[in-house]
Amino acid sequence: MSSTDDLSVTILRQLEASPEASQRELARSVGVSLGRLNFALRALVDKGWVKVGNFGRSQHKLGYAYLLTPRGVEAKAKLTRAFLHRKMVEYDALRAQIDGLRKELVAPDASRSERKR
Repeated sequence: MSSTDDLSVTILRQLEASPEASQRELARSVGVSLGRLNFALRALVDKGWVKVGNFGRSQHKLGYAYLLTPRGVEAKAKLTRAFLHRKMVEYDALRAQIDGLRKELVAPDASRSERKR
């Protein structure tokens, strides 16, 4: 899974939770620049995963709603499964590394106490 896929799944999750959020709000919550968010969002629209709809927030300006299409919901589920699998593999590797480091710390302490006897 690429960093683009990671960004896509993060954006899709945010849009599902807050379809009326502005691009500035989305960029802030996702942790990317407004330009990068705009580029990624356009790619999601081009793929047919997100639909953009206009609605009036007030009398003087228009707002947009970013809605996941059925294809977008499917893509989000697929990307989320792949993301979760990758994170679980990373977690297992990190857990093994931590266990190894703990054993290294215990082993020298045990050998020192044996030398003192």
